[in-house]
Formats: sequence, C-alpha cells, structure tokens
Amino acid sequence: MQRVTLLFKCKPGMGTVLLNAMPTALVDTRAFDGCVSVETFVDSDNPDAVLLDEQWESRVQQEAYLAWRGEGGLDARLEPVLAEPIEMRYLDAHPA
Repeated sequence: MQRVTLLFKCKPGMGTVLLNAMPTALVDTRAFDGCVSVETFVDSDNPDAVLLDEQWESRVQQEAYLAWRGEGGLDARLEPVLAEPIEMRYLDAHPA
C-alpha cells in the first residue's frame, strides 16, 4: 500500500476554486486503476491550502495516474490557481 499526500498552496482566494473542481476531478482519480481512496482536507488556518491524502495499491499505479493527468493538461489548468508547485510526498507506514 502506498500513501501519498499532495499539498496545493493556492493563490489568495483561489482555494475555493480548487475545492469546487475537486468533486468532478476526483471521480476520475477514484476510478483509476490502483486507487484505494482519496480524501480532501483544508488547512483550518489557511483556506487556500488544500491537501489530498491518497492511498494506492502501489507507487507504480499512482505514478501512472500522474502521467495520465499530465497528458490531460492538468498543469496548465492549475497554473492560474497555484501560488507554488504542488508538494507531493510518498509515505510508508512505520510500526512505531
């Protein structure tokens, strides 16, 4: 199992724009091969910071998904919304 977080730091006031697009966009994410779950979170102190918490069967499947999104022009659609590049982290469970 691979957990991935993506932090979207939006331009001032654009967090709502991103959140409004999420329900439609995440239908395709959840249907993609290997996606186990996706949850959306908003920073309580900064509504323009949106975090996706994804679980995938494997990193390879998540990377295939990212490539597919890239081919569809996701970067160009996010450019007007984002203040910074997306921060993505691949997390492995630890038994501590």
